[in-house]
Amino acid sequence: MRRFILGLDEGTTNLRSVLYNVDKKNIVDMESKNFKQYYPHSGWVEQDADEIYKKILSTSKDVLARNGVKREELLAIGITNQRETVVAWDRETGEPVYKAIVWQCRRTSDMIEALPEETKKLIKEKTGLIPNPYFSASKMKWILDNVKGVKSLAKSGRLCFGTIDSFLTFKLTGNFVTDTTNASRTMLMNLKTLSWDDELLDIFGISKNSLPEILPCDSDFGNAKRLLNTPIRAIIGDQMSSMFGQGAVRSGNTKVTYGTGGFILTNIGQNPDKKLPNLLTTVASTLGKKTCYAIEGSMYSACSCLNWLKQKLEIYDDVTETSSMATSIDSNEGVYLVPAFTGLGAPYWDDKARACIVGMTFDTRKEHLVRAALESMVYNTKAIVDEMKSDGLKFKLISVDGGGSKNPFVLQFLADMLNHDVVKSKFSESTVLGAIYVAMLSLKLTTLNDIKAMTESENICSPSISEAERKKNYQGWQKAIKNI
Repeated sequence: MRRFILGLDEGTTNLRSVLYNVDKKNIVDMESKNFKQYYPHSGWVEQDADEIYKKILSTSKDVLARNGVKREELLAIGITNQRETVVAWDRETGEPVYKAIVWQCRRTSDMIEALPEETKKLIKEKTGLIPNPYFSASKMKWILDNVKGVKSLAKSGRLCFGTIDSFLTFKLTGNFVTDTTNASRTMLMNLKTLSWDDELLDIFGISKNSLPEILPCDSDFGNAKRLLNTPIRAIIGDQMSSMFGQGAVRSGNTKVTYGTGGFILTNIGQNPDKKLPNLLTTVASTLGKKTCYAIEGSMYSACSCLNWLKQKLEIYDDVTETSSMATSIDSNEGVYLVPAFTGLGAPYWDDKARACIVGMTFDTRKEHLVRAALESMVYNTKAIVDEMKSDGLKFKLISVDGGGSKNPFVLQFLADMLNHDVVKSKFSESTVLGAIYVAMLSLKLTTLNDIKAMTESENICSPSISEAERKKNYQGWQKAIKNI
């Protein structure tokens, strides 16, 4: 009998349903769709959660039907998702009461800024997160304060607040649940107890009754009734899932993902007390009773900057052109692009910053802008890695995935600027594999050692520039940052 796992990968702009053959250890088929982004005001980003659910359902049904998958052949479903994005819905009807507020949205910047310093310290100590509109709690409070009828819905016990994973699982199974990785990004979960924290709930005026039950990543989350009544056996936030997909499951392993945003996570094992001033401590995974943590640096814009160059400035027709455009010139010739379109994330944490380009002359061409955009991803990565190094973190493996990892210039420049070998994952979109692997762990179809063996690297880039050149390049970036 054939044996499959269905991986549901719900990203920031695109979702995909992926069919994985357990015995052959390969992806059999996938179906993907984009969904609409809404920008009602400057710095605001929203999505239609119901559109996301309907497209997840349709892509899943398509891929299952196309391959003639029978109920007994589909062992489990694994879900991975964009984190921090908040959905509010009616527990009785299952309908959203407002559009999903996306992790990139900055509408609550003033709310966060107004928090007393002692409160900010408390949040950092309890959650490992730097208070920021990036996270879910302030988005929930905004919905409570600004959307008509939501407070009465909360008083009646019908209001549900959740991240995308929680909404999808509710729609598929009827169960109101989440996992520790997604819960750790809300600014409401205590990092040590792995439960909702009453003191944090009071700060934002959120009722515990409005939040889902927190479970380990490899739990039985319920059966997806409209997808062959298949059990959901994995939920894990996309960046943590990517760690699994790249085999970064041991302490000292670092993974870099260049997608819409950029994310650098280093596995630190089972110690939740390690906290760096300008970086995040977050749950990497909870498998059974064992929780591992990671230090994370998050960049709000990575490949989204390349999309801006294409869509708004029409500098190139296809993103595959960018590597050759960047290498067609010998250097950036002093041109730097700081992609603070929605502010700057780690390690700068400046929500009011806006994008800028510095160092242009009459000789500046489109190739310089493309190169500067690609380099900006790497410079921000170096800033995050330098913060990690300052606290004594050691790097054993640095692996890269995401759309940006397909760019040869980015990979080589990353190795050059970090002065470290960089391994490219064979699967540039390894995020969904992580959720599939966790589902396999849940069903005892594999082990962590097996996962490490299953992850394959495509190539290794090694540093090729001098320390003097590395220093000069980075000093230009540091100077550009001061212009925002």
